Parts: sequence; C-alpha cells; structure tokens
Amino acid sequence: MGIANVIPGVSGGTMAVSLGIYDKFISSITGFFKNWRKSCKILLPIVIGIGIGIIGFTYAIEYLLSQHTFVTCMTFVGLIFGGLPMLYTDMRAKMTETKSKIGVGNVIAFVGLFAVVVGLPMLGVGSETSSVLAGTPVNMLILFFVGVIAAATMVIPGVSGSLVLMILGYYYGIINTIKNFLEALKVMDLDALLNGFLVLVPFGIGVLIGIAGIAKIIEYLFNKHSVMTYSAIFGLVLGSPIAIFYNTGLYKHLNEVSIIKLFLGLILCIIGGVMTYYLGKKEA
Repeated sequence: MGIANVIPGVSGGTMAVSLGIYDKFISSITGFFKNWRKSCKILLPIVIGIGIGIIGFTYAIEYLLSQHTFVTCMTFVGLIFGGLPMLYTDMRAKMTETKSKIGVGNVIAFVGLFAVVVGLPMLGVGSETSSVLAGTPVNMLILFFVGVIAAATMVIPGVSGSLVLMILGYYYGIINTIKNFLEALKVMDLDALLNGFLVLVPFGIGVLIGIAGIAKIIEYLFNKHSVMTYSAIFGLVLGSPIAIFYNTGLYKHLNEVSIIKLFLGLILCIIGGVMTYYLGKKEA
C-alpha cells in the first residue's frame, strides 16, 4: 500500500481491496474508539508497512520522474485509465441498485471536479513546490490541509492520493522533502532535519486526521449519494492526465520526445492500464 500511494495513478485503496484487507482497514478506522485494542492490532502493522513502502520507493520515483519524465508519465496515465472500467462497473451497479439515472447533479459533479483538477495546476497552485519545501508557518498550515485532502482520497478504491498531491502541485515537494530528510539523517544535518520535521509532521498529522475524519464521510457519500460521488470521481480521474503533464512540465517538451521514448511510453501506458484493470477485475 505504501508503494502504491507513492505512485500517482495507483490507488492504495484498490491495493488494500486486492490484498483482502480493505474492509478491516476501514472498519478499524471508523470503529477505533469502540475497540481500540483490536483496531491497533490491525492498523499498526499496516501503518508501519506503508511507512516502509513510502520511504523505500521515494528514491526510485524521484529518479524516474527526473530522468525519464515522459515514459514515467505515460505509465501513470495507463495506470489511471486502467481503473476506469472498475469505477464504471461499480457506478452501474449502484445505479441499478438505487434505480437512478444520470441527472443534472451528476453532470455538475463531473464537470466541477474535472474543472478543479485541470484548473488548479494552470492557476499555479503549488507551482513553487518542485524543490524541498521550507518549514515556514504558512507552509506548515497549507501542508496540514493538503494532508487532509490527500487522505480523503487514500481510502477510496480507484483514486490515488499521490495523484491528488500532483494535481495540487505538492507531490514533488513532499517527495523531495522526504528524500532530503533521509539524506540529512545519514549525516545528522540538524538544520535540514528540523526543516524536514516542520514540513512532514503537519502533513502527516493532516493525513491521519483526514483518514479518521473522512472515512465516515466517504462511507456516507457512497451509501447515500453513490452515483453523484462516482460522477465526481470520474471527473477527477479523467482530468488527472492533463494535470500530470502540466505539473511535471512535460507539456513544454513534448516536441522533443524521441520516437523510441514515444514507443516505450505507449507500451508502458498499455501495460499500466492492463495491470490496473486486472487489479480492478480481481477486486470485483
């Protein structure tokens, strides 16, 4: 789940379902105060595993995005689009179950999320976050809320939390800050460690609070307004490739992509799509 949460387009929620622990994961969060001992036994090893996965894969993803941007982004696009059949199947099942149809509200939800996803990068949200983030009071406050928003998507199968970070423009900043923190830890650079602590702690607190608070809301939305929720998710997912190409700066250099990279990117896009589709099919 940790590795999945680092890769934009891959859903940690979907991975949890595929591994057969999603229901236990969500119920342990929503029922934490009712039976905290049982919840801790389930959540503690998962959280430790997620942490190890994120730290271990941070170096790999940073290298791939900086040295092989087009190929990596095309792989992300495939991973994103491969999850669409699963979302569509779930949405159709809910429409049949509730005997509902696509209405104006669903269209508004779709268009609204699509516009937000495409519009935020173009408006420059998080545009200064390509390097290590500074632990200023303003950044700490922003990162807390970014963590809450990212956490809301981590518990939804088919939606990627890291993808949302990329849409908001904070993906590179978080990845580079984690990497810089680990490097500082090796040489005990106290200034860099303090900066990393001031950045990552509020973000982490936001993620924890977000997961705890959002799990109930997500549960409610899927139970009471499932079709509209799926419509909004479709808007988010379909707008994501545009946001990825914009946030990575790749759109400026598309004319420089070689034939070999173009071919490799398309192949990996297809492979990524098939992989995500297989996971979704397995989940269903």
